[in-house]
Amino acid sequence: MDKIQKKYQLIMHISTIIGVTASVAFLIYAYRTGILTSEEAMKNFLAPFGFWAPLIFVLIQAVQVVLPILPGAIGCVIGVVMFGAWNGFCYNYIGICIGSVGAFVLAKMYGKPLLQLVAPKKLYRRYLGWLDRNQKHFDKLFAIAIFMPVAPDDFLCYLAGVTHMKLKKFVTIILLGKPLAIAAYSLGLEFLLRRLLVLF
Repeated sequence: MDKIQKKYQLIMHISTIIGVTASVAFLIYAYRTGILTSEEAMKNFLAPFGFWAPLIFVLIQAVQVVLPILPGAIGCVIGVVMFGAWNGFCYNYIGICIGSVGAFVLAKMYGKPLLQLVAPKKLYRRYLGWLDRNQKHFDKLFAIAIFMPVAPDDFLCYLAGVTHMKLKKFVTIILLGKPLAIAAYSLGLEFLLRRLLVLF
């Protein structure tokens, strides 16, 4: 299991580096071509993708929760940059919610061995110990963590899958708890990005 986990972690690290590099390159490209400041430039950029642009982005956001190769905050900012504040928020919300449910269902199916595979040892041990100490109150603590923008949401969705939490309750918590965190990432970081671009 250790060898498999190490290989998986190496692949994920390399994929993360590639994903972050590609995201930064896209943001630089977006700035230089005026996508960040011109609605017309944004429409011209999205035009070749047509109807598929939002669907492709939602799929990418869903997959990055199950296989977290890209920090969620970066994906959220890119969504807002590409589609505008409201549409970007909606597509981020839909994609991340789908991915969160996918992670939960996979954990229900494959249990703790899957958690060991997707999480670094320190994170796995820390949260498994936390889970053992807070089993009775996990649902409430999970809801609070999902509501906050700083929690490791992707791993927590996997963690929830190895508890007694039912899918219905999980989906309810995700649907109600995700909007604030996604809005904070989508709109807050996008606002900061624009301010930084104005300065430079």
